[in-house]
Amino acid sequence: MSRQFFVGGNFKMNPNCVADKIALTKLLNEAQLDPSVEVVVSPPFLYLIPLKEIIRKEIQLAAQNCYFKDAGAFTGEISPAQLKDAGIPYVILGHSERRTLFYETSETVALKTKAALASSLSVILCIGETLEQRETGQTTDVCAAQLQAVVDVLKESDWSKIVVAYEPVWAIGTGKVATSKQAQDTHADVRAFLAKAVSPAVAAATRIIYGGSVNKGNCQELAVQPDVDGFLVGGASLKPEFVDIINATVKKL
Repeated sequence: MSRQFFVGGNFKMNPNCVADKIALTKLLNEAQLDPSVEVVVSPPFLYLIPLKEIIRKEIQLAAQNCYFKDAGAFTGEISPAQLKDAGIPYVILGHSERRTLFYETSETVALKTKAALASSLSVILCIGETLEQRETGQTTDVCAAQLQAVVDVLKESDWSKIVVAYEPVWAIGTGKVATSKQAQDTHADVRAFLAKAVSPAVAAATRIIYGGSVNKGNCQELAVQPDVDGFLVGGASLKPEFVDIINATVKKL
């Protein structure tokens, strides 16, 4: 099955000033981007609506998180309903920084995913193992457990609005990157899990993207792997090389 290549840019808590946001937007607006690639960028909440007004229409926006309630006394949170009302189509959920720094469990991520889908948002669902888990051969089991929590609360039809992002924790922001074989093997395992836990059709259709120090130098080798359907890019999404990563499937950058 042909799956549309997907590249997401997670700006995290950057840029830290309006001038940088404008410069980054100008770069993306003027770049020649592969029209066959779905591109989504995820700035801090503060910049979502202003960026939506000035970024080229081919690029969609994602929030970096949301809560699992639509309204209420939840200071500091943002709801799926608010994101939908603001015209933000995507949300990133389950990022390792949310799991480790803010103690989100897989069950919490599952509740957020269900709530986001109920508000007609699309979800970039992050999974991944630590270095210790990788070195002790637990990668497949860890990814399966993180996905199983979500499988337990969704219907099969819900998966049409989910992009799974495999991000080995040990490769995020470290400069380390999974080899193309490591990425492909894990993505294949994730797809096999979805085939068994949900359905073969969902497994074949679901895009599984890689995140973890993706850059201009490694993106093309990763992009040709049969089960790597794109990238979720962190630090490099704030640099000119993000354009090269978006165009990774073009033979000559």
